[in-house]
Amino acid sequence: MTAGSLPEPVRQAVANIARTSRLLVVCDYDGTLSPIVEDPSQAMPRPESIHALRSLAELPETTVGVISGRALRDLVVLSQLPPAVQLIGSHGAELDAGFAQALDDAAKALRRRLETGLEDLVSDAPGVFLETKPASIAVHVRRAEPAVGESVLDAVRTGPARWEGVHVTEGKAVIELAVVETDKGAALDLLRRRADATAALFAGDDITDEKAFARLAGPDVGVKVGRGVSLAPYSVPDTEDLAAMLGYLLAERRAWLSGERP
Repeated sequence: MTAGSLPEPVRQAVANIARTSRLLVVCDYDGTLSPIVEDPSQAMPRPESIHALRSLAELPETTVGVISGRALRDLVVLSQLPPAVQLIGSHGAELDAGFAQALDDAAKALRRRLETGLEDLVSDAPGVFLETKPASIAVHVRRAEPAVGESVLDAVRTGPARWEGVHVTEGKAVIELAVVETDKGAALDLLRRRADATAALFAGDDITDEKAFARLAGPDVGVKVGRGVSLAPYSVPDTEDLAAMLGYLLAERRAWLSGERP
């Protein structure tokens, strides 16, 4: 898709926010910058989206970030984004590489208990796998037969998810149990304060992104990637369309900053 094929309401919203004094652009990763794939380690971002984010981050008065459910270390490797783009992992909880070491002893012990409990729970569930992160463990059922996946999710919900100190986040074919509170909305607010942004654009595809959409107001723009009910007022069908939208935002922002467009 080209920028000219974007829905007119999306084009207009992007053109308007491109003209704000201090712009913040933040995206989710999986399902937004990268198509959803069965193997999370193979989730490569669309080159057009990465080019747009890199280029936006180089513009004056423009701040760019990615808030992902992934561990920060994995996000850095997969995205290949430069330091100018602020990366936040673990659904907004992981701001820097020292995050895991900063956990207190009780949190570390609870994480070990979760890992043992979840390993036992999924050991006889074909297609189900665990993704271990510094402060959480995600149970993925995308590769499993639907009945197997739902059975595992129910067992997690009625078991480890109810343990004291566990924070639960559910997404598409995944449930994640964390030993710290996670909130993409709080992470978005943090980036907004750091940038002193006059308006923010946030794009995401999953249930976990709704906390960020809920923080948008006034001149902000929220874009849902894919189908589904969302707090975001705008949507694009898939990651290819999101790449086209980011390219259009780059062109409009660059032209406005250079004085080429009013």
